[in-house]
Amino acid sequence: MALTESKSIKIKSVIKKIFVYLVLISISIFMLLPFFWMIITSLKPMQEVLHVPMILFSRNMGLFNYSDVIARGVGRRLLNTAAIAFSATALRLLFCSLAGYGFAKFRFPGRNILFSVLIASMIIPFAITIIPLYIMMVNFHWIDSFLPLIIPGAASAFGIFFMRQYIRSIPDALLDAARIDGCSEFKIYIRVILPIITPGLISLGLIFFMQVWNDFLWPLVILKTPQNQTLPVMIATLTGQASTVMYHLQMATSVISITPLIIIFLIFQKRFTAGITFGAVKG
Repeated sequence: MALTESKSIKIKSVIKKIFVYLVLISISIFMLLPFFWMIITSLKPMQEVLHVPMILFSRNMGLFNYSDVIARGVGRRLLNTAAIAFSATALRLLFCSLAGYGFAKFRFPGRNILFSVLIASMIIPFAITIIPLYIMMVNFHWIDSFLPLIIPGAASAFGIFFMRQYIRSIPDALLDAARIDGCSEFKIYIRVILPIITPGLISLGLIFFMQVWNDFLWPLVILKTPQNQTLPVMIATLTGQASTVMYHLQMATSVISITPLIIIFLIFQKRFTAGITFGAVKG
């Protein structure tokens, strides 16, 4: 009897695992389907993209769309996007970690009120601030340059909150010991804080990098010259005669656009997960 019950439990456990795996596989296929569609569309000629009935694979598939977008200057837009993304991410990490350190480890009048105002600012949509921000950029003579895409977002409310929660987990005794050894506050930040929060910086950096890399509205407003455009803006402006959308070229450019993001995420995947988990458990 006990043996029968044991077999029954094992069978139920196997069935449960099979069901879970089937659900996960189904969700994975559903999530990967748009990427698969994007890739095969980037290999098709335009006349087969909107063909009815749908043509999934054909003998006409090739890399000609990639040659076309390269000739249209996708390499220059890729460099523009990379320069903006790396610069903006580095600057945001610097200011957010410094501000997070200040809010986490220093006591000063109005700290909680200032932090509450900072958190409340996260609910303000960017569309509300875009007009006054654009007027400021005009007055600074920064239109059609990369500076408006890097400088205004240097202090991110979400980034400061993330770093504050992360740095709060560092024991005060560790910082006091550094002060006793004669370290200045900035030296403590460089030699004590930064090495400890490196996983958090990598996690936050990946979030910032993907956000800036995929940003569309603000670069569309600021960048006027085609040579200064970013990849998302180029994708939106790929049109043919009579303003027809060139889906095959858009998909080819999209594949080029997401490839660096996938590579960077795969490289830092473990540290990204470690940083997010540490902040969630310790913060």
